Amino acid sequence: MDSNTAVENKRPRPLLMMPLRRCGSHALRLRLNFNPEFHSPYPLHIVDFMPLVPLYGDLEDYRAYFRLVVDVVGLQAVSMVKWPDMVYDPVEIFERLRHEPRSVHRIVWELLLRSGERTGAKIVMDKSLDSVHYADDLMRLYPDMLFLNVVRDPRGQVASMNRAIIHDFDSTLNARTWVQAHDAARALLERYPERALTIRYEDFLTDQEATLRTICGFIGIEFLPDMLDVAHSPEARKIARMSALWESNCFAPIPANADKFKQQLSLDDIRVIETLARDHMRGYGYESMTPADAVVTEASFEAARERSHDARQAAWRELEQANFRDYVLRKARADYLAQVRARLERGGAGNAPYRLDELNEAFEVTD
Repeated sequence: MDSNTAVENKRPRPLLMMPLRRCGSHALRLRLNFNPEFHSPYPLHIVDFMPLVPLYGDLEDYRAYFRLVVDVVGLQAVSMVKWPDMVYDPVEIFERLRHEPRSVHRIVWELLLRSGERTGAKIVMDKSLDSVHYADDLMRLYPDMLFLNVVRDPRGQVASMNRAIIHDFDSTLNARTWVQAHDAARALLERYPERALTIRYEDFLTDQEATLRTICGFIGIEFLPDMLDVAHSPEARKIARMSALWESNCFAPIPANADKFKQQLSLDDIRVIETLARDHMRGYGYESMTPADAVVTEASFEAARERSHDARQAAWRELEQANFRDYVLRKARADYLAQVRARLERGGAGNAPYRLDELNEAFEVTD
């Protein structure tokens, strides 16, 4: 066994929460973080970066891969919620990874695992739920990866997504996104049933302790009673002040909120959601309120996209007025991604793969 393999074997075990945001994922992450053997910082949501990856070209070209390392480290740096006591040197990260299979996911997980190693964790979880769409790539990199599949009633989740600037502003579009995410999750569960645990958010609402004990047992850490008092989490208090999307995270869950969608959605919206998500709802034990027989066509999605676009522009304007800090932090990340895209589209490395010499001594930047 070489030294790199020995190091890898001592690293925390990777865990991915999946498959879609606005499922109560922060509530679970913040509570599990009370156990020092568990570590899950605010997620990078690398899904937003994935459309840029083809623009780097052949990652066997050292210049392309070094650029990718630098840009992923930059994405972490512009994250809305900073990772405590972590500063990454992209040169050092690149040197560490240069001889390993090259992937944006390997870079992301190098950052995550290092953050977990700093705290002495045995489990590191990425709450970038949308990465379920890249689960096969992750399993190739980390064959021991575990998956926490968090299911929420699609009607409640879509109602929440409709009000979140990270999603679309239309029930039809968000229902389709919900189905696509759970299609990916179901395929993963079929391939790796022993690697995944499925829980329902509504079960967490009615019995926090039972759900948390189940998760802790699955990932091999101890349940701690402190997990039931999230108000004592410094991160929960911090993020609750930062964004309206997170303001409930420093309070105990309210079981009655499971049916809140009945006041937030029209019956037509519910019918569309139940039509698109019918099979998954049945599988997860959610009962329909309608015949689930809506006619949804490509024209329906096109009209929904137009409505969502207009609503999104209005939402950004409203956010700027309502919570300037939230607005600026989200815009800074969006602007960073736009700047990376613009640079890549202007031109990258040459056509022939290029190799960078290894740095055997400390790298120093001089004026």
